[in-house]
Formats: sequence, C-alpha cells, structure tokens
Amino acid sequence: MIGTVMETAVDRLRASDPGWSRSRRALSAILGIGIAVSVLVPIGLPLPVVLVGSVSALMAAFTISDPEPAGQAVSLGLVFVVGAAALTAASLGQAVPPLDGIVFVLLIFVAVYAQRFGVRGIALGSAPFFLFFFAMFLQTQVHQVPVLLLALATGLGANAIVRFVLLPRRAGRELLAIRRSFRTRLSASVTAAANHLAAGGTQRTGKQLRRAGDRLHEAVLLIEDTIADVFDDPKAAALLRRRALEVELAAQWLAITTRRVCAENLDEAVRDDLVTRLQRFRSLIERDPRELPVIADTREFSELLVSGSRLGDRTEPGDDVRRAIAELALADLNAQRIAENDFSAEAEPPEGEEAERTRVFAYDNKTRSAIQAVLGGGLAVVGGELVSHQRWYWAVLTVFVVFLGTSSAGATLIKSARRIVGTIVGIFAGALCALVVAENVPATIVLILVCVFGMVFFARASQVAMTFFITTMLGLLYSLLGTFSIDVLGVRLAETAVGAASGVLAAVVIVPVRTRAVMLDDVATALEDLREYVTQARALLSGVDNVNVIELSRTLDRDVEQVRAVVEPLTHPISLRAARRDYGWYVLDTLDAVAFRARHIAARARPGLLALDDRLDTVTTRITHNIDVLLDTIRSSPGIQGHIEPPPGDDGIRPDDEPAPRVVLASFAKLDEAVGALGKAFGVTPRPGSIGTGEATHPPGSGTAG
Repeated sequence: MIGTVMETAVDRLRASDPGWSRSRRALSAILGIGIAVSVLVPIGLPLPVVLVGSVSALMAAFTISDPEPAGQAVSLGLVFVVGAAALTAASLGQAVPPLDGIVFVLLIFVAVYAQRFGVRGIALGSAPFFLFFFAMFLQTQVHQVPVLLLALATGLGANAIVRFVLLPRRAGRELLAIRRSFRTRLSASVTAAANHLAAGGTQRTGKQLRRAGDRLHEAVLLIEDTIADVFDDPKAAALLRRRALEVELAAQWLAITTRRVCAENLDEAVRDDLVTRLQRFRSLIERDPRELPVIADTREFSELLVSGSRLGDRTEPGDDVRRAIAELALADLNAQRIAENDFSAEAEPPEGEEAERTRVFAYDNKTRSAIQAVLGGGLAVVGGELVSHQRWYWAVLTVFVVFLGTSSAGATLIKSARRIVGTIVGIFAGALCALVVAENVPATIVLILVCVFGMVFFARASQVAMTFFITTMLGLLYSLLGTFSIDVLGVRLAETAVGAASGVLAAVVIVPVRTRAVMLDDVATALEDLREYVTQARALLSGVDNVNVIELSRTLDRDVEQVRAVVEPLTHPISLRAARRDYGWYVLDTLDAVAFRARHIAARARPGLLALDDRLDTVTTRITHNIDVLLDTIRSSPGIQGHIEPPPGDDGIRPDDEPAPRVVLASFAKLDEAVGALGKAFGVTPRPGSIGTGEATHPPGSGTAG
C-alpha cells in the first residue's frame, strides 16, 4: 500500500517536472549556497558578506541557463563582471543618495530590455539587478566592496562546482527522465479515455480527458526542446520530433474517437471490451521507456495491432477505438526506437533551419516594456520613500518583477495581483516561521533553504508560489539578522502595493498597449506562419520541394502558446465581463483547432503524396486566400472587413482514395473550416451569395472584447 502511494507520488512529481529540470535547478541553488557558506563562514566574514555569497550562488543557479557548458562558463564570467559593478554601485549609492535610486531604476531598463537577447541576456540583466537589491537590503558599505567581490566570486565558484561537477546537466539522462514523464502523461491520457468510455461520456470525465491531452502536449514540447542537446546529428533530432508529434496526434485521435463512441449506443459487452483494451495498453506503456522496443515482441502488443487493423466492409462497433489504440501503439513504438538511436526502419529525415539573429536596437514590445518599467520604477521610488526612507527599494523590485515577461497592461495587472496575493500569504507565513524558530539558527537556516528550493522550483510555474517563498524567506532573513518585527513585514506589504500600483499605472498611462492589440499582433504572426506552412505543405505534397513541415507546424504551435499567454487577461476570472472571457476562449479554441490540424497534416505528409491532385491546389489556394483576408482585416482600420471563401459542402473525399491521401485531404478540409471559424472572431463573413453566408455568426462577445 505504502509502495503504491509512493509510486503514485513520484509519477505525479515526474509529470509536474518533466526531466527533473526544475528540481535540479532548485537543488543546485541549495548546494551552491551550502558550499559558499562553508567557505566564507570559517574565514570569519560578517553575516551580510556571507549572505552576498549565498545570493550570488542562488542568482547563478536561478538565471544562468545556457544550453552548453561552455556557454554557461562564459555567462558565469560575465555575471561576475556585471555583478561586481552592481555591488560597487549599490555600496557607493547608499552613501550618496539619491544615486542609489537612479542607478536602481536604470538597471530596470537594462534588465527588461535584455530579455530580447535570450537566456544570456536574461542572466546578464537580472543578476546585477537582484545583487544591487540585496546589497541595499543588507545595507552594504563602500569599505566592504573588496570582501563583497570575494563573496561574489565565491558564490559563483560554488555554483560552478555544482553545475559542472556535482550536478552537471546530462542531456541523455534528462531526455530519459522526460521520456518517463512522457510515459506518465501518455498513460494518464489513455486512463482518461478509459474512464470517459466507462462512464458513458460525462462532463467531468470529458474535462479530465482534455486536461490529460494538454499535459501530454506540454511533455512533447519539452522533449523537442531537449533532443537538440542529445543528438549531435540534426537529422536524428528532426526525426524524433516527427515521431513524437505522431504519438501526440495518435493520442489526440484516440480522445476524439472515444468521445464519438460515447455518443453512440454501444452494447455493454462492447464497451467493457474497449475499456479492457485501453487498460491493457496502459499497462504496457507504464513500463520503463527503455523496454518499449522489447514490448513489440509481446503477445499483447501483437493483439492490439491485429485487432486494430480490420479493413474492408465487415466492421464492428468500436472498431474506430480499436484502430486508434493500434495507431497509438505503433506511433509510440516508432518514437521510442528513435530515442534509442535505432534508425534501421526509417527513411532520410529532413534538415533543420537556422535561427534568426536578434537586432541589438529595435523598438518593440520589449523596448516599450523597458520604458514603462523605468517610469514605473521612478514612481515606485517616490511612493516607496513616502512609505519608508529605508526600504523603498521593495517597491522598485515589485515594478521589475511585474514587468518581467509581460506584454500588455492586462498582463501587468494580473501579475501585480498575483504578487500581492503571494506577498500577503508570505508575510503571515514568514512571521509565523520567524516566531516559531526564534533564536534557533540551525532551524532558521533549514527553513530558508526550503524557501530557496520552493522559490526556484516554482519560478516558472506560479507567480503566487514564488512570491510566497520569497516573502517567507525574507522574513526568516530578518530574523537571522536580528531585525525582524511585524512592522517590517507590514512595510514590505505596503511597498509591494506601491510598486504594483506604480507598475500598473505606468502600463496603463505610459505608451499603453491593450491586451487586444497585443493579441491581434500575435494572431497575425500565427496567421503569417500558417500561410507559410500551407504553402510549404503544398510544395511537399505536390512533389515540388522536400521541405520540413514538422518544424513549421511546431512554429505554429509556439505561436498559439504565445497567444494563450497574451490573452490570459481576457480569459482570467479577474476579467469581470463574461463577453470578454467568451471571446478570448473562442479565439484560443479556434487557434488550437488550427494548430491540431496542421500537426495532423505534418505528421502524415510525404513528398509527392498528392502530386497531380487538383484538390490539393483548390483547398490550399482557398486557405491562403482566407488567411490573407484575415491578415488584411486584422491590420486594417476598425470597421473594414473583407470576405472569405467558405469551404464547399463536402470535403472532396472520393470512395477510391487511398488511406494516406484521404487522411491528409480530410485534415486540410478541417483546417479550412477552422480558418473560417477564426474569421468570425474578427467580423469576417463569407463572400455574399456563397453557401456558408448564413453560418457566419459572430462568436460570443466579439463585438465587445476590445
């Protein structure tokens, strides 16, 4: 019983942290802090200096995430340079106010603007900002600068020891861990399908089925982000991307067929047989991923394939589900073989594409956010000084955090609200912990390390949780420094509120960008990439060119994820207008349908599959025309809408079509419908006199979502 509970807990943790990447980063922070403290304390340095070394180790683990060890070493060296400048400036500035406030606000611009340069830009922008903040928090002095730089070097060196010696990133092991997480999520998806079928298709099991599919999609994207570090050959990496995509599509198809079957009147015996098959398949995929090529030789696997390959006129109830199970089993086997470097049964995979270089100077959303953050930081300095002359920097920190990664006024508002909630809860937790472990230094240190782990672990997953652990940790640090009081935590809350208000005011008043405007830009980007995808897919299927449509479909996937992040202020419960929420969900659901059909086509597209087939040119020409109309409408002045060409009454499938062309053409027909449905969100109607004119109704809230 206990073993089962532990196994379930490990599976859930593995699913929540694929590859153990967040856990490894959090553990690296704790070990780095431990090494730095063990070096600095015996020397007899004062506690503030030791804390600077600890913070340096924490920041290195938190911000440096270059994919290659050589790049990480370079970033560590650069962080020492900018960190030394930040500590020196903070120590000088505190002696000559208001120089400290001016430099701190300028660092906000550098940190926010540096996000445009990828992971190294984030590290070189964020690390000096946080080191400057902690120097003010610890009230460092000019004469301490030499030992502060020694502490900085010690902290970064401790992180280097952890990063390169104790807990080095081993891409092969990380991929295996992600594959195990993938097995957990794939198993959850099959379990959800079995439960949905057994329950007869209830609303609750339907939601569970959709949630399992979303989590599986996240795992596939994580695998794709990791395989480039595992395979030296870009062709092998591209092939694994294709096979992983096929698994995801097969799982989605299983979910779709399960929903369809639930709507039919199945005999109890047939339903029980389908549930049993799903459970049997789940028992196979729950095993260690390295065993899966061997599973292909088992009797259970052969039965799944045979029972799902029934062709001809003699069909039985539930055949669609049996076939979907067989397709998923085969797709999963093919993916696992590639992950095990077995390419014997594969054709030549396509080549990858080179990354586009980032411009150093440009005015875009990142630049605008940096300008807003500077002005918001200035307001925070003034407001923070009114609350407390000694701790005004808390307000500036809040401004920086709420602008990090936001692109609209709505996103800034939501992030501010989350930070305030996390701060309020963290204040109570910090006060309670400080009172419980008062004057117990070992217990205080243990709780601080727990907070460090939680802060790093939840940094990219939950703003509320990360802020909670930061606030709790700071309460414990105040206790360790002997300056803890309820009044101090009250000032912390007040400064957070001032910073959040300053950030929101800057986002709303200074060069404001509304959520809908950012959403339209990102939707336009998705449509441009969709147009490129359709054009290249037509070239591939017609035999004109051999292009990598898998990469293009994944670019579209990431475009949709960007829209999902941007549209959150519309769909979040904080949005009080139901029409806005309905509109946001409509846009997201339609884009999800577009991305799914694009993945479905990409996984099955082969060179020349539809050569000399006029239906390919007809449907792709109509789709690209409709995309152009949508792009013109989105970029035009309000009230100017074009008209799309609706799809014909049938999907153009012929009885004598081969299975592979039939599936691709059917997916193109569904993609055509999804693009037309997206047009309704922006007031684009079918061409007057066309068959679909009467169906082009507006989605809920489309007229009031702006």
